[in-house]
Amino acid sequence: MAFLDNNGDIILDAVLTDTGRKVLAKGDGSFQITKFALADDEVDYSLFNKTHPSGSAYYDLEVLQTPVLEAFTDNASSVLSRLQSYTDLELLFLPTVLLNEKEDAKYKRAPNGTFYCAVNTETEDNDGSSATKTGVARDAEGGIRQGFILGETLAGSIITVDQGLSTTQISPQRALAAELTETTYIVSMDNRLGNLVSEAGEAMAADFIDDDNIASYTLDLKSAFVQRITNISKSDAMVIAGPRGTRVMFRVASSTELRTSSFLFSTLGSIEYLDNRAGSTSACYYIDSVIRATGAKTGARIDIPIRYIRLQ
Repeated sequence: MAFLDNNGDIILDAVLTDTGRKVLAKGDGSFQITKFALADDEVDYSLFNKTHPSGSAYYDLEVLQTPVLEAFTDNASSVLSRLQSYTDLELLFLPTVLLNEKEDAKYKRAPNGTFYCAVNTETEDNDGSSATKTGVARDAEGGIRQGFILGETLAGSIITVDQGLSTTQISPQRALAAELTETTYIVSMDNRLGNLVSEAGEAMAADFIDDDNIASYTLDLKSAFVQRITNISKSDAMVIAGPRGTRVMFRVASSTELRTSSFLFSTLGSIEYLDNRAGSTSACYYIDSVIRATGAKTGARIDIPIRYIRLQ
């Protein structure tokens, strides 16, 4: 990876992503470029200098001469900040997506700032056994701890992301314009570790899994994962202060490999000690990962930390 010198003529450096190269390699005529995305990840707009002594033609000179990364093939990271086009040219605020931990206790992360996914029933609560109490997802009274997702029995915390205009300068009772309302989300996660399920436990099939084992799921208003936000009050339970659009909600089901084997944990993870049902602590393997939710229309995205745990 390197930077391209953008000090002279405009440079166009384009490559196919890993997925595109795989389709091209089939040689069956199915490869067609039908869409593309533009981004400005490397651009620092604070370099715009409207007091340049040489006049207005030089205001954006430093911006235009910013070195840019050469094109690379990793489709999961090559375009992060997508450029968008809107018909309303007088927009003062653009939509964002935020993790909602306010409306309900089951939406909250654990106190250390991550969601925990207990990958099997033994880690969850020892199958409910009254004799063995080394499970860490439940407290002594049997309640599910804050921020814990039961990855095998599919209960516990729900990851909830709200979309809209996060500003107090516009009333939440104002309707969010259609072109700013997100109706489809793309959720990406490590397929080796877990799979996406709805609040009710409905499994979702991945659209595709890339060569880095990152699975991508497309969720829209027709699915059990996405709904419109109908709360238009100024309630402290809302994380979006202004006009609200939609909400995406999901849980994580642990993969069969994590449920039945500690191989990935011993290869990729480490060990921490967590409170268990007996009032003491249990040693657990853990693997830290990230789930990314991206608005398909607006490009707004959020990375959500998740820690997969298994009793040692």
